[in-house]
Amino acid sequence: MSRPHVVIVGAYGSAGVAAATVLAKADVELTLVDDGEPGGGLCILRGCMPSKEVLSAAAHRYQARADHRLTGVPEVDLEAVVETKDDHVLGFAEHRRARIEEMEERENVTFRHETAEFVDDCVLDVGSDRLEPDYVVLATGSTLNVPDLPGVDEVDWMGSADVLDATAFPDSGVVMGFGYVGLELVPYLSEAAGMDLTVIEHDERPLHDADPSFGDELLAMYREEFDVEIRTEVYEESVEPTANGGVRVHLDDGTTAEGDQLFLFTGRRQSFPAGIGETELLPGPGWVDATMQSNDDDRVFVVGDAIGERMLLHTAKEEGFVAGRNVLRAERGEALERYNPIVHSVVFSGLGVYPYASLGMTAEEARDAGHEVVTAHREASDDGVFKTKDAARGMARLVVDADDGTVLGYHGLHYDADAMAKTMQVVVRGGMDVREIPDRAYHPTTPEILDGLFREAKAAL
Repeated sequence: MSRPHVVIVGAYGSAGVAAATVLAKADVELTLVDDGEPGGGLCILRGCMPSKEVLSAAAHRYQARADHRLTGVPEVDLEAVVETKDDHVLGFAEHRRARIEEMEERENVTFRHETAEFVDDCVLDVGSDRLEPDYVVLATGSTLNVPDLPGVDEVDWMGSADVLDATAFPDSGVVMGFGYVGLELVPYLSEAAGMDLTVIEHDERPLHDADPSFGDELLAMYREEFDVEIRTEVYEESVEPTANGGVRVHLDDGTTAEGDQLFLFTGRRQSFPAGIGETELLPGPGWVDATMQSNDDDRVFVVGDAIGERMLLHTAKEEGFVAGRNVLRAERGEALERYNPIVHSVVFSGLGVYPYASLGMTAEEARDAGHEVVTAHREASDDGVFKTKDAARGMARLVVDADDGTVLGYHGLHYDADAMAKTMQVVVRGGMDVREIPDRAYHPTTPEILDGLFREAKAAL
């Protein structure tokens, strides 16, 4: 009996390489397909890795500028920032490509550095060859979502990838999109490039799914710390170039926003191989089951940004591993594993000096799920250690089940919140009772804010 043939489209990405890691060791014929140049995946080349590189440089400037104990403000050398970023990122990408090359050395694995195109259900053209595999894993990532606005094609706009590569910027700009990409790159443009920015925010505040206090704090922080103009509860209606080569955005409240450069931080949309419309696949809300199988064709597994929901690196990897294992389970006729992760996201807002970390449920979500809850809230300014770091902005909240003390969620916007996220991931995912979590288990430092939350929650229980 011949072994099953599996094709992974998007093998260089985080989700694709995770699925490949499982399947390369199995008794399958595995074809890895990716046309990336140089190859390495979105996160490494154009996402989380390079963005943290450039943010760190601006963070050093901001902290030196904002600290009254220091004199003189350093300038950010944008050419050095981009050169260093490129050097590191290319090294990371080389490491990723090496993993694929190591897999290719196995007798059951073939790598095709070519473009895949669907021509029928589970039938693909790769280069000049037609492949009819038993299973396909789609790990084709996402691309910038360009809004369908009148005039947007008539102006020169920059997306996040353009910003990460730029070594010079004009004096002013208009930003469309204030989700995680905008929250990360707006202060970079202000701090590192010295731009005067106007941000268009559709909602009353950013982080609209979080407790309002977090979005309100971010609005205050960006206005006060980075001198950014943020217009809330308005929508763009059209875009036009100005006579001096800039851009003018018309808003639905009758006003306009003008600047030298338009920035589109307007989210991302799924990316697929050509010809996807020739198949049974109908990408849309709920089109992928928790098994990573497409609900339209159970021979097709979808992972990472291509699902169109979470679009997070760490979940993309886990989805890839689950998909790989489930291909093997499906071939053996076994019940498939289901993947239902807790919500876990980190936004490197405030240049990463004041990141926002969210794990598990908010109080509103917990109540909607049938829990009676108690919440604990703590301001960063209440903790002396944040004051000694000259980073006393922000807050944190803990959501706990009122009946059994289970920690249901943690949400923090403060210094080191990203580092604390791992600890709280273990607490939330482990379903720990807050009364059994020791406080002051280690030498006091920035996690004191967690100790305060634990104590407050215990007292409320």
